[in-house]
Amino acid sequence: MNTARTVNFREALRFWFKLGFISFGGPAGQIAVMHRELVEEKRWISEQRFLHALNYCMLLPGPEAQQLATYIGWLLHRSWGGVVAGVLFVLPSLLILIGLSWVYVVYGQVAWVAGLLYGIKPAVAALVLQAVHRMGGKTLRHPRYAPLLWTIAVSSFVAIAVFSVPFPAVVLAALALGWLGGRWVPAQFARAGSGHTAAVTDGVHVPAVIDDHTPTPAHARFSRARLVRVLLTGAALWALPMGLLVAWQGWSGTLAAMGWFFTKAALLTFGGAYAVLPYVYQGAVVEHGWLLGPQMIDGLALGETTPGPLIMVVAFVGFLGGWGQQVLGPDALFLGAALAAVVVTWFTFLPSFVFILAGGPLVERTHGRLHFTAPLTAITAAVVGVIASLALFFLAHVAYPAGVAANGWMRPDWVALVLVAVAALALIRFQQGVIRVIVACALMGWALRGVVWA
Repeated sequence: MNTARTVNFREALRFWFKLGFISFGGPAGQIAVMHRELVEEKRWISEQRFLHALNYCMLLPGPEAQQLATYIGWLLHRSWGGVVAGVLFVLPSLLILIGLSWVYVVYGQVAWVAGLLYGIKPAVAALVLQAVHRMGGKTLRHPRYAPLLWTIAVSSFVAIAVFSVPFPAVVLAALALGWLGGRWVPAQFARAGSGHTAAVTDGVHVPAVIDDHTPTPAHARFSRARLVRVLLTGAALWALPMGLLVAWQGWSGTLAAMGWFFTKAALLTFGGAYAVLPYVYQGAVVEHGWLLGPQMIDGLALGETTPGPLIMVVAFVGFLGGWGQQVLGPDALFLGAALAAVVVTWFTFLPSFVFILAGGPLVERTHGRLHFTAPLTAITAAVVGVIASLALFFLAHVAYPAGVAANGWMRPDWVALVLVAVAALALIRFQQGVIRVIVACALMGWALRGVVWA
């Protein structure tokens, strides 16, 4: 680190605590906030080192913004610095979502609350369409037309939407195609840069605490002994609570089943929360019945309106599953649901900490030498198709909230579809903020509820 400056742990703690409450806007917005605060204003880390860490986080399954915070916290203040940064990135969102989930299950059928949710659901469908547009634009149109990437994206859409192929199989197939394509036709899998610009003050480079050429701190240097310790600690932190849950309620118990399912989900979240939602839907709704399909849309809406990574929607899934399954009995519905939300969050985010603390020292040895982009690009192309299938699923539930009639002649909810179109136009064409669009749609839904349900 730069010997002229250091970052006090208490100062870093204040920043990570604040970040947990202001990290709106999805991963792009959260990364932009960290870039502005840490690179441009505080100068805790240089542009090059920030992007190097970000590139690694983007290769990993899991929420890249939370992992980036963990990485920088670890680089500044050892393992505890990384743990604190990562936990505080998630904790406010978890507490807020537990409260909102309780309001949802208790008051969700009250007329004015239902009216707000009626308007929010089209906004969520529009947000998924925006995700398809953004990711598709970056992956399928840049740097040049790439028919193989288009083929992967369309095939993934058909596999998920038509044949219900499991999401892990789609990811593994894309990984294999990317590895082969990177060898045979590398030009088809070229990736663009990040788009960030270097930070300067009054036209002069200001040295950062962790600057471009700052030597790797001693605690961040690779050691086989340290790697083994991190992996064993991570395994213990997974096995101990899982063992307690199995001993308490059995392997088929709701909490143990949630822990195992969301461990698998955590290892498959390439491409962000939208990409893993079809897998969560398959498991939580279809396989386990922890909640209903329309409730997934409501949960995503609540997740979009709270700070923290969007994958925190899993806390909503856990809460509703714990409430419905009465994991602590009928006399402790809230405590059981809150416990389920905490269990789900623990098993979802634990792998992210292990990835950073175990892999960080290896990454610090490879400045500018990460060459795994072809498989990642193929996975990203597949994710575009997967998210498109999710958009289709959400649109169907918005248009036919009670399901499609057997004869297929049920009239769609045209008002809701118009709200989807308006929200998508606001997000994609006019670049309006997520919160503004959701609030506007919620108010329109509340105002229109009498007309729609008359």
